Amino acid sequence: MADPAGQSEALISVDDHVARILEAIEPLPDFPQPLMDALGLAVAEDVVAPIGLPSFDNSAMDGYAVRHEDVVSAAEDSPVHLPVVGEIGAGQAQLLAMSPGTAVKIMTGAPMPAGADSVVPYEWTDRGVARVRIERAPSPRQHVRPAGEDVSAGDVVVSYGTVLGPRHLGLLASVGRAAVRARPRPRVVVISTGSELREPGTELGHDSIYDGNSFLLAAAARAAGAIAYRVGIVPDEPRAFLDALHDQLVRADIVVTSGGVSQGDFDVVKEALRPLGTVWFGGVAMQPGKPQGFGHVGEDRTPVFTLPGNPVSSYISFQQFVLPAIRKLMGRAPYARPTVTARLTHAIGSPLGRRQFVRAECGGGSVTPVGGHGSHLIGDLASSDALVVVPEEVVSLQAGELVQVLRLDEEF
Repeated sequence: MADPAGQSEALISVDDHVARILEAIEPLPDFPQPLMDALGLAVAEDVVAPIGLPSFDNSAMDGYAVRHEDVVSAAEDSPVHLPVVGEIGAGQAQLLAMSPGTAVKIMTGAPMPAGADSVVPYEWTDRGVARVRIERAPSPRQHVRPAGEDVSAGDVVVSYGTVLGPRHLGLLASVGRAAVRARPRPRVVVISTGSELREPGTELGHDSIYDGNSFLLAAAARAAGAIAYRVGIVPDEPRAFLDALHDQLVRADIVVTSGGVSQGDFDVVKEALRPLGTVWFGGVAMQPGKPQGFGHVGEDRTPVFTLPGNPVSSYISFQQFVLPAIRKLMGRAPYARPTVTARLTHAIGSPLGRRQFVRAECGGGSVTPVGGHGSHLIGDLASSDALVVVPEEVVSLQAGELVQVLRLDEEF
């Protein structure tokens, strides 16, 4: 990272900033994790089934296990009668084999006894106890679930990089896996700076505002799959900020700050971190979200993202820069949220040389801008579910044009 301590004069592109962030991030080490803890994580191994599913031939119906050739002639007007020599319930198999010319009562899921090859459902019989009347013949192997029908021993049941959902966990448990190797959820510490900030639920002064950013960013981190720690408000004092930062590094894989990175006299984050020489501050060619910072702090070189203080700028910066870093730490690909194509319903203007992200609602193949361009308009942000991406070289888009859109609430 060139000139990490300096203030870059020229704007860098969004893509270049993302690239150098990802170059500086290494995935977290993987380790075996209990299945329920691994929900939503990317598996870090190819999981091979040690057993087949089913692991043994078993009955698909409640009925009678028989040899097909013993009942092939059964019909309503000429039933077949067989002695019932035992009963097998699921998990209670004591009868392992049966002789020709006999039947065994069997429950759904119970293992087929040796010598039987088909199951006659109760509905085709008189449900006899000592002797059963069979009025209809099954086909060979009918109502039998063969061993390995679903999964064979040695099959790869979950591939490296798969994000584990409920169905995957059910499969892993079914083949006997109690744990799986996966990368953990990154711990993201979120710090809001500003002497004007107040906690929600407290009284406001005439010059104060509630701290919405830390809730916004911590919630975004949690939605991305991370463990989020929201730190209390830090005033515009460099020493207070550094003390809070160093207190939090012990539990942080990433630190995210908001505010204090622009050109004002009270930009505490820049004032506190720039002397360390490990954090770059500069402008990124985007709107909103131009002032940015990224680097490492502490003995463990914990990545730190210093985002602008206006809520829309902060949130869009998170989506563009922090989210890919979280996903790389977790081993989840792709790192960046993909775009989709939609048709624009209203014209948009954009500054030359900046990639603009316009709040919007997307649905039914069309996308509609929401509200104004102000980076403080969190009400408009909350009403949006997408961002229209206007390229740097484009200064206007007309209604009816196809545009690239980021769907903010969609899993990827």
